Amino acid sequence: MFFPDLQRTAGSCHYEPLERVIEYDVVLHGGRVIEPETGRDDLRNVGIAAGKIAAVTTEPLTGRTTVDATGLLVCPGFIDLHSHGQAIPEQRLQALDGVTTALELEAGVLGVDRAYRRAAQEGRPIHYGFSTSWAASRMAELIEDVDLSHADAVMAQIGNPAWQRPASAIEVCRILERLSRDLAEGALGIGILVGYAPLVDPDEFVATARLAAIRGVPTYTHARELIEFNPDTPIDGAGEIVRAAHETGAHMHWCHVNSTSQIHVDRALGLLEEAQAAGAHITSEAYPYGAGMTGMGAAFLAPENLKRWGLRPSSITYAVTGERVADARRLQQLRADDPGGLALVEFLDEGDPVHRSYLDRAMAFPNTAVASDAVPLRWSGGRPDPHAWPLPDGGIGHPRGAGTFARSWRTMVRESGRWTPLEASRRCSLIPAQVLEQSVTSMRRKGRLLTGCDADIVVLDLETISDQATYTDSTRPSTGVRHVLVDGNFVVRDGAIVPDALPGRAVRA
Repeated sequence: MFFPDLQRTAGSCHYEPLERVIEYDVVLHGGRVIEPETGRDDLRNVGIAAGKIAAVTTEPLTGRTTVDATGLLVCPGFIDLHSHGQAIPEQRLQALDGVTTALELEAGVLGVDRAYRRAAQEGRPIHYGFSTSWAASRMAELIEDVDLSHADAVMAQIGNPAWQRPASAIEVCRILERLSRDLAEGALGIGILVGYAPLVDPDEFVATARLAAIRGVPTYTHARELIEFNPDTPIDGAGEIVRAAHETGAHMHWCHVNSTSQIHVDRALGLLEEAQAAGAHITSEAYPYGAGMTGMGAAFLAPENLKRWGLRPSSITYAVTGERVADARRLQQLRADDPGGLALVEFLDEGDPVHRSYLDRAMAFPNTAVASDAVPLRWSGGRPDPHAWPLPDGGIGHPRGAGTFARSWRTMVRESGRWTPLEASRRCSLIPAQVLEQSVTSMRRKGRLLTGCDADIVVLDLETISDQATYTDSTRPSTGVRHVLVDGNFVVRDGAIVPDALPGRAVRA
């Protein structure tokens, strides 16, 4: 069924007149439809056919399956640009948080074709995709006989100084050649963990951005230290991103601006705003938590570096055992024994109104996307069957992997009123799609709730949507997400995972 009032002649979804549908696969009846690209916010019926949104109308629709969405919000599915948790258990937690597409872009992977094939063979509940990894490419070049076959193996090398050293001109060429091969195989851009190798030559960063510009794809950067944290840094982390954008014309995406800027977020965001006004293509993301998570071996967690970040050893919890680190000696021991072990790092006190204001300003900065930085789960009793649901006890991670999007809606919409539901949908769906859509055609059909677009949809209860995961119980699913459809298939139905639903598809350049 085709409705001229929702037809678009230009923009992200390209509409062809649709054949009249007598009976839809799924009808979402009577919900409050939130459409962030057109600004629509009213009561509508949504008809889904063949994995597409086929009707958004006030007219009655007939479906093989009809869901009463009265009193609920019907929104485009959330798109997470920054999710390291790419396996089935992690993706199910994200689906219960309203996510329909989760992409590994900041760290990326080396060998994207292999990563795509593995995900397709195993199946995924939500859509997935990968950038190519500058850090892993450096590891492959600068560490002998290194295993980079999976995320844990890469994390185990994160504290290895061998890959962090300055590279020769020939080595840089070989690093970029690896990235080029992955880009030719459909990588969604280049992930640059320069914050984990903070002494590399800034010219290598620019060369990497130039490669992205030539190939027409974004970069996704974990920024180097700000000069306020380290006056001896080779270049200010915020200034480096701006420099690369101006010099190369590359699209520079600044990952988790909240955690890399912390109490200096106003200066960082001011620089970002000036650069955007001057025409630099820089986008940003943030997550609503005051603590981050990374590998114990990360360069910025070295005992001698903590003070300049305003941290102490006791600001770090060894998540594997729940041990709060007592002193510098114990921190050094843990870094040596388990450099890839998960470390929870408290960089802002969520209970402190001043610290909370820094976090809120990062979230509220114009056109900043919500992104989780979800980590792969570790398991105290060994990794379970990936298809097991509910998840068994013993999962170790960060609550952002289960609750980022629900927490954003709870804090920014319901509690503070900083965002309307329309703005929250824009931050969680449309803006992330727009970050990618210039280089990834399929993303032009996501992040919208318009006829012709992909039927990736979340149905939520605005009054009850909330995160439940905590720093001590990180795998508790969010509440208030009633239904999630991926390509028109229910992945979450009536607030529960559909165990055999694996409709996720590759997002590939």
